[in-house]
Amino acid sequence: MRGQAAITQVNGEDHEAHVQNGDGGGGYIDQRIDVLGGYVADHRIPAALAVEAASETVAACARQGYHETAAVLDADGATIVTLRGDGAGIHSIDSAHDKAYTAVSFKNDTLALAGRANGEESIAALAKLPHVMFFGGGVVIKLGDEVIGSIGAAGAPGAKLDDGCAKAGLDKIRDRLK
Repeated sequence: MRGQAAITQVNGEDHEAHVQNGDGGGGYIDQRIDVLGGYVADHRIPAALAVEAASETVAACARQGYHETAAVLDADGATIVTLRGDGAGIHSIDSAHDKAYTAVSFKNDTLALAGRANGEESIAALAKLPHVMFFGGGVVIKLGDEVIGSIGAAGAPGAKLDDGCAKAGLDKIRDRLK
């Protein structure tokens, strides 16, 4: 499906939708949609890179003796992959997802968001929303300034430990994001 284009009509005018898939080597998917004269670029994380990030997140914690689960979500908050490491508690599946969901939804790492959950201008009330968790371990995946996904990690005995493992997963794939 590389380079295919479809013509659509908006208010009687033709507008082009362009989709370009990666090169098969772990590249990216770049979607451009011309809507009323403007372009929206949308970059996606290939499943192969998501699996690598999740695997490294779990492995980084395992090397420290922790039983971890990792979830990688796309920019829309949809799950690409979830990996429950050996011995990780069943609750860590939901926790990893919710940390990743919070990070991608708020476009910020959850460790930073946890700091904003206290004080006069607290965002703590937003934790009542489904899948929102202000607890370290959710890390955004960015391409430049664009948030293209997130990694959630859960299972280590502390938010900073989960955060470090998620960052190890991100570091594993960072230079191959395009």
